Amino acid sequence: MAHVSRKLSNAFEGALAGGGDPATSPLYIFGPFLKLIVVAGVAQVTFGASVWLVVFTIAMVSAMYRLVMRWVTDGSGGSGLSEEEFGSWAVKLNAGITFIEYTLTFLVSMAALVTFIADRFPVLNDVFLGLRLRVFVAIALSLLTGWLVNRGPKVAAAAFGPATAAVLLLLWAMVFATIWQYGFHLPTIDWRAFSGEYLHFTFGGFARILAVMTGIEVFANLVAAYDGPPREKSRKAFGSLIIIMGTTAVTMLIVGPIIFQLADPTNAEVSVFTQTMDLLLPAPLPFIGTLIGVAVLLSASAASAQGLQNLFVGLRFRHYVPKFMGKRNRFGVADTPVWLEVGLVIICFVLFGTHEETYLAIYAAGVFILLSMTGWAASKRLMRQLRQSFSGAKAGVLLGTIIASLLTTGATLIIFEERFFEGAWTYLLFLPLLYGMFSYFRTHLGEPTAVEDRLGKLITGRLALTTSHIGQGFAEAYPPAHILVPLDGSPLAETAVPIATQLAKQFQTTLTFLSVTDAATQTTQKAYLAGMAAQWHNGSRAIQTAVQSGPIAKTIEQTAVTRKASLIVMSTRGHSGVKRLLLGSVAGQVVQQVTLPVLLLPPTCEETAVSTQFRKILITLDGSKYAERVLPYALPIAQKFGSELLLLTVPQRHTQETLGLKMQQYLDSVAAFCNNLGILANVCLTGDDPAKTAIQISLEKNIDLIMLATHGRGGLQRLLLGSVADEIVRHANCPVFLVPVREQRMLDDKGNPHVKRPP
Repeated sequence: MAHVSRKLSNAFEGALAGGGDPATSPLYIFGPFLKLIVVAGVAQVTFGASVWLVVFTIAMVSAMYRLVMRWVTDGSGGSGLSEEEFGSWAVKLNAGITFIEYTLTFLVSMAALVTFIADRFPVLNDVFLGLRLRVFVAIALSLLTGWLVNRGPKVAAAAFGPATAAVLLLLWAMVFATIWQYGFHLPTIDWRAFSGEYLHFTFGGFARILAVMTGIEVFANLVAAYDGPPREKSRKAFGSLIIIMGTTAVTMLIVGPIIFQLADPTNAEVSVFTQTMDLLLPAPLPFIGTLIGVAVLLSASAASAQGLQNLFVGLRFRHYVPKFMGKRNRFGVADTPVWLEVGLVIICFVLFGTHEETYLAIYAAGVFILLSMTGWAASKRLMRQLRQSFSGAKAGVLLGTIIASLLTTGATLIIFEERFFEGAWTYLLFLPLLYGMFSYFRTHLGEPTAVEDRLGKLITGRLALTTSHIGQGFAEAYPPAHILVPLDGSPLAETAVPIATQLAKQFQTTLTFLSVTDAATQTTQKAYLAGMAAQWHNGSRAIQTAVQSGPIAKTIEQTAVTRKASLIVMSTRGHSGVKRLLLGSVAGQVVQQVTLPVLLLPPTCEETAVSTQFRKILITLDGSKYAERVLPYALPIAQKFGSELLLLTVPQRHTQETLGLKMQQYLDSVAAFCNNLGILANVCLTGDDPAKTAIQISLEKNIDLIMLATHGRGGLQRLLLGSVADEIVRHANCPVFLVPVREQRMLDDKGNPHVKRPP
């Protein structure tokens, strides 16, 4: 799942989108597990203990990921390690393990796939040119998978998408067939399994079966891909995890004992799952099951390749790899990492063969390392929370998380101890090598700029759900709930009224006309506002009026706070330069003081009130979270008025190619996010002067509204340093919607509000 083309609406959709890797695990984990305990003659004692230990671990790790899903809703929570919390070493270590893990996912899935095919066509075990025929099949399918994945996510989704649903149906068919034919019998625990000569085999079997946890972290990456607010997203993602891991656990508990009873793990020609499937299911279902197994394992290989594409795109943008490693082809994906992965896989198949158990232990070791890191990262966070506020519930959650971390860490140690000389040692070689490579290029290419670094973070991750990552910054919508219009009796000030009443009518919100005057003219102003309210009441709620005295800008701000306004609509006189600095501007002072959006209307030649339908809205973005704060206000307006958005980014002078490509991808992702909401959005990456470019494009494209964030500089600093927002307001010929970035003080480091905004 390299790119989210639309939001996931429910947990089942998420299970199908992200469950390809973990859903395949029951197809191949029983073979190595049974071979260990059956050959050793301890199966009768250790089987049930190992299975129940795995089920317990699944429950504990799933609960741990429930926490991660609540904490990290931007889709970057898969490993539990963030550069912000742990430092750059976390990125490099996670990237190194992820690269190895993706390659091993491809290896194990493709090897298991070939085993399934060879189960039906034993001739593939024959030797040709010194290699088994199954090796040639694996190489051909690896090349085909790489080619399809490199043709873009749409092609990959069409080719591999339906497989997860099919394998879920297959597993549940096996469950019901088992109950129908053999009754409902769960594995029993023989407590001798945890003592003496059996203990080693119990935990050895546990470590092998625990490969069912492969891919579980994908659901933490999927959180941001769902519709709804963060709490709902995390709930749906956890529901997807339960669907997949619940199916896996049920298969182990109900079908596992029958596999143990019916299959011969010493049969090198046919896998134990296929043997059991042949005995449980009526023809032609076993053959169909083989086709499903092949399809889903192929999809797991493809998913690893897609993950690698996005991993390297993100690493390239954050200066951890050279740019050619993350360069996109004409289909919009980075193809070089995929061909690197396919090349490594082919070399392994030629040198070491295509039996999945050859790679499964090494594969599982990487999975357990990632799970362990997630567990200890979660434990660290929980301990910090517990120190801040102690409670029995928090202590219980911490204990459960530590248990999950100990179990996965223990499984890691078991695998490394058993299989160190059979391949696990390669982690000690490749991890330092990859870590050193990432460090070298980061040093050689230099630190990315703040915007570069942020954009890189948005697309770095095991699945790199680009649209969702970026969308998380403005996933909430803030439609105007109470509009304040300052009026002084002049025709110029009244130009704000038509747009304000139009917005109030569309959103069915409260509208207040405010006049700031001295005590002597308050009666006159009250009558004036009452007349304006009667004149402009056009189907919206009743228009309120207020007359106050005091400094104009300060009084407007105080009234907005008192009346819980969420938008100020007012005109501006358009002063410029020194005149503006010396004479001041009420609108300018208001923008500098308030912490809520202000919609400013430039003076027209006739100084008459003109309404607008907001058909075209120009939004300026620069890749920063501050600029994005305008989007929660833009999206509701666009939805109500059916507006077309034009997303504009003006690159800095002498912008490097890498940043230019990154900004283009960023804009495309924001546009995709808007399109998913039913809002037509186009992008524009051009110019070298933000204000002049925005003004020019607004004229060329007949823009009805410009929306942007403002830093709110004032006084001499404003005159000397200039302000993009200031220049746009002074020269634009259409309304300008400003969102002060001072509002960021209300947000946490992920852009989520600490406190709810007033309605």
